[in-house]
Amino acid sequence: MPILFFALSGCKSVQPISKQNVEHAITKNALQLLKDKRFHSVSIAVLKDGASTTKHFGELAIGKGNTPNDSTLYELASVTKTFTGYVAAKAVLDKKINLDDDIRIYLNEPYPNLEFKGEPITVQHLITHTGGFPNFPIKSENKEAFFEGLKLIKIETKPGEVYSYSNTAPELTAYILEKVYQKTFEELVTEFVLKPNTMNQTKFTLNDHDRTRLVKGYNDKNELMPNFNRTLWGGISGLHSTTTDLVKYMKLQLDKSNLVVSESHKKLYKEGSDFWEGYHWYIIEKDNELIYRHHGGIYGMQNWLVIYPKQNIGISILTNTSFNETGEILEKAVDQLYDDINVK
Repeated sequence: MPILFFALSGCKSVQPISKQNVEHAITKNALQLLKDKRFHSVSIAVLKDGASTTKHFGELAIGKGNTPNDSTLYELASVTKTFTGYVAAKAVLDKKINLDDDIRIYLNEPYPNLEFKGEPITVQHLITHTGGFPNFPIKSENKEAFFEGLKLIKIETKPGEVYSYSNTAPELTAYILEKVYQKTFEELVTEFVLKPNTMNQTKFTLNDHDRTRLVKGYNDKNELMPNFNRTLWGGISGLHSTTTDLVKYMKLQLDKSNLVVSESHKKLYKEGSDFWEGYHWYIIEKDNELIYRHHGGIYGMQNWLVIYPKQNIGISILTNTSFNETGEILEKAVDQLYDDINVK
């Protein structure tokens, strides 16, 4: 699914805004989204200057009137990649990996195909989607098949020169992280991100009670869609979370004293005059301000997570619907919500 970016308004003189005004801005934008009858539920979390506001609208099941709440579990889809980026940044600081490492030093077979005219693919190329990998793994039914699929990849561009979004690369990154730490990727995310930030409702593996709280989403024809079935490491998708846990995650991303966050926010690949790739963050550079974004889209739900360090703001919007324009619509909603919060 393409990720589209729209121009943000210029820097404004920001005045203090009350929690009531934040709630009003959230409500205004959520109700605007729900005017489009393809949307059924909207959950929004805003963190501003350390104060959080979460609000929920609509219904999870058509006709049931069951509004989501702070315990509702949404699939994060590709926003999971930002967790992969965080663990990768931790590995760099721990000197477990180097960004310029040839990825093949971590593989159990030679893979002569994973280069271009003698130029190897590096860890940084995996993280920035510039390694020439296909979008989806050639084989993904299990981990053994994934490595068989790696043998079939043909690298047709010089690594590091062309951005091409890939779900194959983050899965390989997750495998490399498992290998250097000798722990499962799920354990690494839990140890490095979830436990230190008391994100107790964010998890890959759900128990029976969790599944009763898991959102079932729809397409634009109001057909129920399946939840994602993780068969690989989880580097691309597979995390589930709540709005309250996402507030904690946004608080982590706004922690300027956290060295791992600082590393993960580094600009690694420039893709235009004002757009960079970080450790699985899309970084917009505008008026000396850096904005960190990622979109997540899966069969029946989508979300946007946006971090504004200069303004000390984080915004998360989640919905239980997924169709071609959903990401674009949600992105506009995030931008409008940000503007409403930052009124002059």
